[in-house]
Amino acid sequence: MDRRSFLEGAALSAFTTLASGAPTAPSDLRIAYGGISIECSTYSRLRTRMDEFTILRGEQLTASARFQFLKRYPMPFLPTLVASATPGGPIERKTYDAIKEEFLTRVKALLPLHGLYLPMHGAMFVDGMQDAEADWYKAARQVVGPECLISASYDLHGNISQPIIDTLDMLSAFRTAPHIDREETMLRATDMLVDCLRKKIRPVLMWAPVPVLMPGERSSTEWQPGKRLWAQLPALNREPGILDVSMLVGYVWADEPRSTAAVVVTGTAPAAQRKVVTGLAQQYWDARTEFQFGTETCTVEEGVLRAMAAKTQPAILADSGDNPTGGGNGDQATVLESLLRHKASSVVFAGIADRPATEACFRAGVGARVSLSIGATLDPKASQPVKAEGVVKFLLEQPNPARREAVVEIQGVTLVLSAYRRPYHNIQDFTRLGLEPKAFKIIVVKSGYLSPELAPIANPSLMALSDGAINQDIVHLPANRYRRPSYPFVADLKYTPKVYGSARNPR
Repeated sequence: MDRRSFLEGAALSAFTTLASGAPTAPSDLRIAYGGISIECSTYSRLRTRMDEFTILRGEQLTASARFQFLKRYPMPFLPTLVASATPGGPIERKTYDAIKEEFLTRVKALLPLHGLYLPMHGAMFVDGMQDAEADWYKAARQVVGPECLISASYDLHGNISQPIIDTLDMLSAFRTAPHIDREETMLRATDMLVDCLRKKIRPVLMWAPVPVLMPGERSSTEWQPGKRLWAQLPALNREPGILDVSMLVGYVWADEPRSTAAVVVTGTAPAAQRKVVTGLAQQYWDARTEFQFGTETCTVEEGVLRAMAAKTQPAILADSGDNPTGGGNGDQATVLESLLRHKASSVVFAGIADRPATEACFRAGVGARVSLSIGATLDPKASQPVKAEGVVKFLLEQPNPARREAVVEIQGVTLVLSAYRRPYHNIQDFTRLGLEPKAFKIIVVKSGYLSPELAPIANPSLMALSDGAINQDIVHLPANRYRRPSYPFVADLKYTPKVYGSARNPR
């Protein structure tokens, strides 16, 4: 029998007590926090390197708005580092190794620790490595020791594996897509950690992989079946012995064995956890054919023509295959070419990552006419550039030239150029460049489902099923070497939920 399988007849305690010397007074608890967060498409030829990471260390973390919620606790959370980057291609190995080494050094300096909180994403991929998050957790566990409790928070699109479950003590994942519960999820992860330490209990992790893989654009919690599936979780969280219930979509654009949907339950009552895991896994599987795009989809050509013909405004056209927040390159000009060829007018397009074009605008200056080659600078093999002339309208200077942005008007298209890969999903992303998005007839963004700020103003909302590193046509992605059979790649797949425990569970 698989040693990790939950043994129904085992006489397990509801929870195990931590070492007798474990403190109960909040002032005695030593809890550190830190992690690495990125989503990596293995279908991208780009590599994520050190200069693409934003790394907050020590007091920078303490002052960060993202972690102000930690001040609600009666004990200090001790900062290490948090590294984050815009989703993209796999991380260069030496970059990952350097960040991990610094993280571990900072953790060692804080020993002894009773708890460790890891704010993660869950879909990281490192060159030459399968299951990068498990590597991070194992390294952390070796430093903090077996008695330290480790809690992690995850994105809804994180991937789970048995080594991850065997190393962590508790986990909480987002329950919304678009993601509007980031802080709530982190609070669940830290509340569990603090509560378990104060009560001297070691929780049990149980999970089941569900062989279904969907892009986030087909599994939003704004529409069915995601809406009803995730709506159950708050009530299940209140059941006796249940500390947290997480259901993850997984990340479809990663060719690795752990890429799959999953249900993970943290608790102190294995029998109750097994029941919740089994029920949710079966529901997810039963709903697999219901997952559909929640907005009107089209080809790039169809999207441009529909947006131009719309009687209402602004029509928002999302370039889904090149969306940088999903792992796309952000440098493709396919939609721009179609807009210009069809002579579209009153369009704002935000934006295309192209440092040479951005720098050309800065050299020319506001009001100057420039000849530009736009797009295909990050991955010239993935798309073709567009040659065009335009007038520079706005320049956003930055201390670091690699973070500058420019606005150029090309025929009827007001185009935002960025020297680096970044999304334009919030109203402020436009207004900081002197642009009022609602003043345009057509808004083009590199996105999948629209952000909570853009969705309400879309009239209509269109999603172009464009090519790119996160192509929505998932069943026709390049052949995989490592991913396990899953739906919809295997249409007639059979499945019965099987629940697994952790190597850290009592036996």
